[in-house]
Amino acid sequence: MRAKEARARGSRASRRESRASATWARATRSGAPGAGGSRAGSAASSSATASAVRAGGPAGSRRARVATSGASVVPEVMIPLVGTRRELLILRELVDRVAGEVFAEQGRTLDYLVGTMIELPRAALMAGEIAEEARFFSFGTNDLTQTTLGVSRDDAGRFLTPYVEQGIYPRDPFVSLDVEGVGQLIRMGAERGRATRADLKLGICGEHGGDPASIVFCEELGLDYVSASPYRVPIARLAAAQAALG
Repeated sequence: MRAKEARARGSRASRRESRASATWARATRSGAPGAGGSRAGSAASSSATASAVRAGGPAGSRRARVATSGASVVPEVMIPLVGTRRELLILRELVDRVAGEVFAEQGRTLDYLVGTMIELPRAALMAGEIAEEARFFSFGTNDLTQTTLGVSRDDAGRFLTPYVEQGIYPRDPFVSLDVEGVGQLIRMGAERGRATRADLKLGICGEHGGDPASIVFCEELGLDYVSASPYRVPIARLAAAQAALG
């Protein structure tokens, strides 16, 4: 993992992408823009999802205009909370269809990638199949930690300190990656995904992206990047450089 691939989620461009991605995430999780939480209907509510793709995906008119400026733009459409290959296939085909419609309207095309966040244990287990439809994986370590441990990140502050003090966990698993448990799923997902698609782009997105110990683990797995909050980027870059140098 190259040190320069410690990304800031809070840059101006990143914030624009985050707003678009949030629209996309809400639509694919709940079937309607603006509603959060549930992923029921992610592949079923095609009209709502198509609207989100048109507004915030690779075919967004703002991206098309940027492409005309001569800048190199390769958008990445990241679909959250996928659990099966079929689910990702349906949504990828929808992205491709809507992108094609907007490309026709704009009179030009641009390259883009469709991938997914690995946030569910099932997705990590089935990564080999899911990689047939994905060009990249981003391991969403916040949610993957929640779904693996069965612990709500919002409520964990009430009891995790005694858990750490009693040695149940060596450290807060929402601050430093649970390498023994969650880490096994990431390793499995990375290995199975690249067994299917050798050029699969891999990274993590979560608070762990700014934790030096977690970054060392990512380097051991051969991940391509970590994504961190802006104030953590200097630490992440230094940790990535140190890990790369051994």
